[in-house]
Amino acid sequence: MKAVTWREMSGEELGQKAKELTEELFNLRFQLSMGVAKNPSRVGQARRDLARVKTVLRQRGLTAAGEAQPKKQA
Repeated sequence: MKAVTWREMSGEELGQKAKELTEELFNLRFQLSMGVAKNPSRVGQARRDLARVKTVLRQRGLTAAGEAQPKKQA
């Protein structure tokens, strides 16, 4: 998925998607280690998708924290 698609999702949806991707990644790695993986390249795709979701969640958290706290001036 594109990053734009991730940014359109709500925080709750992103949290759920992160959980799903984490479980999928665990299962894919297990299958890969057993030698029964149908699509080994999916491991990399799932890992990158999870990183994108976590990045969007982190950006939202920083934006919310930045708005809540006044900036310090030197």
